[in-house]
Amino acid sequence: MMPEIETARLRLRQFTLADFDDLFRLYSDSQVMQYLSLRTKEQTQASLYKHIQHWQEYNFGMWGVIHKESGKLIGRCGLGFLENTPEVELGYVFDKSYWNMGLATEASKATLKYGFEEVKLERIVAIAKPENIASVRVIQKVGMKYEKDAHYYGVDVVYYAVSRDKWQSNN
Repeated sequence: MMPEIETARLRLRQFTLADFDDLFRLYSDSQVMQYLSLRTKEQTQASLYKHIQHWQEYNFGMWGVIHKESGKLIGRCGLGFLENTPEVELGYVFDKSYWNMGLATEASKATLKYGFEEVKLERIVAIAKPENIASVRVIQKVGMKYEKDAHYYGVDVVYYAVSRDKWQSNN
């Protein structure tokens, strides 16, 4: 049985191939993907397979985020490996109709809890383009601290992190 998480307003569950249309709707929206890169149908399909496979291999990964009230898949949130490193990063993408409601923060808090308590990770990192103010705010709200300016996925980013000890003492 694959893990699922419920928060006040959200259900985080694993992706299935049936989520393709919803995921493509997000990944092909230029506003949603403003700070990431837009994806074609083929790239979305590849991402979806990767999300599913990652869970099978590592027992963590990206969740499909379901808005409980509407029953809709409104984004993705979860953990993955930071490009070319053994570090685990928090990542999220949400449908623009659900922005500014605290949902990314709610999903991210649940994801950190899962990463530290279930997967027993020692440290989780997050990166964002500095101009992506909304994303940086989420990273700060979940208790991560700025460590450095860095370069990943071909772009300049701010790099934040939190250790399990630090996280536990705040939760």
